[in-house]
Amino acid sequence: MAEHVASAAVRRRRRSAVGIAVLVSLLAVGGPGPAWSAPAPAPPVATPTPEPPLPGQGPDGTPVGGVRLGSLGVQAPLGAPPLPKNISARGWVLADLDSGEVLTVRNAHGRYPPASTLKVLTALTLLPRLTNKKQVVTCVDADVDVDGSRVGLVAAGRYTVDLLFQAMLMASGNDAANTLARAFGGVPRTLAAMNAEVRRLQAFDTHAATPSGLDGPGQLTSAYDLALITRAALRRPDFQKYMTQRIGRIPAQKPKFAAFEFANGNKLLYNYPGTIGGKNGFTDAARHTFIGAAKRGSRRLVVTFLYGEHRPTQISEQAARMLDWGFSLPPTVQPVGMLVDPVDPDAASTASATPGTPVPGDPAPVPPGAVAAGGRDRGTAGSGAPAAVLAGGLLGAVALVWGGVALARRRSP
Repeated sequence: MAEHVASAAVRRRRRSAVGIAVLVSLLAVGGPGPAWSAPAPAPPVATPTPEPPLPGQGPDGTPVGGVRLGSLGVQAPLGAPPLPKNISARGWVLADLDSGEVLTVRNAHGRYPPASTLKVLTALTLLPRLTNKKQVVTCVDADVDVDGSRVGLVAAGRYTVDLLFQAMLMASGNDAANTLARAFGGVPRTLAAMNAEVRRLQAFDTHAATPSGLDGPGQLTSAYDLALITRAALRRPDFQKYMTQRIGRIPAQKPKFAAFEFANGNKLLYNYPGTIGGKNGFTDAARHTFIGAAKRGSRRLVVTFLYGEHRPTQISEQAARMLDWGFSLPPTVQPVGMLVDPVDPDAASTASATPGTPVPGDPAPVPPGAVAAGGRDRGTAGSGAPAAVLAGGLLGAVALVWGGVALARRRSP
């Protein structure tokens, strides 16, 4: 009899333990109904990475810009003088901005992280859309709490769109890039427009995942694509103005923050006569990246570097030597390839300038209130219940089951 009572108690305890395990498993996978739904992960900020063509290939399967640009090695015109030594970039392109002739390349279509050189694409995308340069934008925490280089914007600070473009392009401010993206309707909308822009330019090696150039999922570009993007951007007078402006000024944000000045970070602007543009960048993944453009006589050249190093000389000095080499070539030299034209040259100039107005090819803007003014976008869990409520429900359910086990034990002989 004692053995029978003991075995019954063991069976009850086993059933209780199984019940706990089943309940916890149901809660972990979301349970049978909405009351037990686990918090869903927040949607990614970056757009999904598309399936790209092979490096250098357009939709028709041929290398964009010419057959020689599909090579991984160095390509230069026949009979040209030797290239400068100690160029550290793993991918480079030197091209004529006006004729589109590509003068020399190394791994032109090799894909690398762009770092802050991507801000040229951000500017090219947003300049024709944010045309009211006097528009004032109020910063929020989400704009300024960003990694990497910042110009020094503050939450609740008020800045014109013109100043934000200066801060993004001259001082490489990631805070300014985020603020401009929000002024257009949000980061997802801006990224979608940026990725539509690279398709228009036939820059098939490029995918944007952040407006600032900070590393993001699948975010890559090529030296060839950077040349396409810079060529298109330099056709805009407003972009040219920002590229050659040396000093900007952030106004005071009273009562706590005084006014201050910032300088253009492109060293070519100070050291290379005829400079008409440039952008530097750096992340651990991208290493040093660089765009430099200059005019000498009637020629305008652009050089783009990806995955370079500041050795044996600064990467801006390496760019200067490449530009010198390009300007030394006779106009009759045979190029190794061409910068292709956009598939729709007039698309960017006719795009809507109003953030709230739909732009062809753009997704719907972020609804008002998605990021509270002056606060962070904290989000919610699942389809409505906050994570804290769900966690409380989980603890309460486990407590009830353990209570049942204790009661069963007290009732057992």
